[in-house]
Amino acid sequence: MSADSKADVAVAYDVDNEFFRLWLDEGMSYSCGVWDHTDDLDEAQAAKLAVIHEFAGITPSSRVLDIGCGWGGNLESMVRDRGVAQAHGITLSEAQYAEVLRRELPGVTADCVDYRDYQPDSPFDAVTSICMIEHVCSVDDVRSGRAGAKYQDYFRRAHEWTRPGARFGLQTILRDRIPRSSEAIQELAWASNHIFPGGLAPRIEEIVVASAPYWELIQLRTRRLDYQRTCAEWRTRLRRHEALIRERWSDQLFEDYDRYLTACVNGFGRREISLAQWSLRRID
Repeated sequence: MSADSKADVAVAYDVDNEFFRLWLDEGMSYSCGVWDHTDDLDEAQAAKLAVIHEFAGITPSSRVLDIGCGWGGNLESMVRDRGVAQAHGITLSEAQYAEVLRRELPGVTADCVDYRDYQPDSPFDAVTSICMIEHVCSVDDVRSGRAGAKYQDYFRRAHEWTRPGARFGLQTILRDRIPRSSEAIQELAWASNHIFPGGLAPRIEEIVVASAPYWELIQLRTRRLDYQRTCAEWRTRLRRHEALIRERWSDQLFEDYDRYLTACVNGFGRREISLAQWSLRRID
């Protein structure tokens, strides 16, 4: 990945681990929770991870790869809740990588590496990836017609890294309806450019087409309202720490993240963005 791409990832995730720890759940899952049977953020994030593990067919004997492992919450859940003996995570964020190492999880290894440069020592039995694919393509890739090939390359690599019979538990944000107002367009564009520069959520049909040569779609579940609720909860927790954030970091950081989370709550509410969970089976 280019230096610019690594810099983009740093903007999104290397602000300060302690800043994110204030308003994410205890495991630091920076993605949609599952609110089917709870009103608690930690329980919703644990339920999300349970869905992804089920979709990936993970068992204690599985050797699992987590693409875009974040701060290690999914890896920790695998070894703690599923009894997985071997799990490996890759991330391009230096801050997230440091947090994974800090956790000292038994049976867990990690690399700070671009997925396009990653080469495993041996194949995996299962793959998970939670809201990482949004970093695979940029707006320019879509405009120039490169997005389809780049998504397909992502799924090809995951196929090459796995054994026959492997499963893939995937979670992705989706572009859905085109915003109906200039204000909505501006807010979503601002959030993308300032909080997650260089990335873009795919459309659902792009994932279906790109994965098809390598992975059979077994199950698909959308959770747009779950992500709206997750973002609203994050915003509530962020606002609870407003004074501390303004004092310790800056007024601008608080105001930017409050604006970003508000744009997300509104975007999910208006169906401009959505969320999908996928269970894929390797085509052998």
